[in-house]
Amino acid sequence: MRVSKINYYLDIAQTVAKRGTCLRRKYGAIIVKNDSIVSTGYAGAPRGRQNCCDLGFCQREKLNIPRGERYELCRSVHAEANAIISASRENMLDATLYLAGIDSKTGELIPNGCSCQMCKKLIINAGISKVIVRNTPELYTEIDVEEWINDDDSLNGTFGY
Repeated sequence: MRVSKINYYLDIAQTVAKRGTCLRRKYGAIIVKNDSIVSTGYAGAPRGRQNCCDLGFCQREKLNIPRGERYELCRSVHAEANAIISASRENMLDATLYLAGIDSKTGELIPNGCSCQMCKKLIINAGISKVIVRNTPELYTEIDVEEWINDDDSLNGTFGY
């Protein structure tokens, strides 16, 4: 049986995630428009800086910072941001971003992942219209970015990964 187009792209995003350098969660993102991959990105330190996996520790974990808080202390640029940085706006308008996360300690997929507040804003401004997040090897969640615009969670304190 042939893999569905969505799971094909999610498989690629999951492979991209394996390049991630975060000691907590490895995320991979790909942006697809008109059935062509526009760009990819994974979570890792900015170019030229040491990665957490090279340093052997995560600053946020060391300080017991809960998920969704104090991202300014994180060394990594998120997968979504790296994919957006690598693409032109014209190629992102009405595109789909596929996102897959892997727990760095267990190697298991992270179900029900979601972009953080910072990445949501970048996705909105990039003009991406849909985000598809892998939950299991076959199941995923589709998010219409218009929902993020209309339901402004930056006003109610809801946070992503």
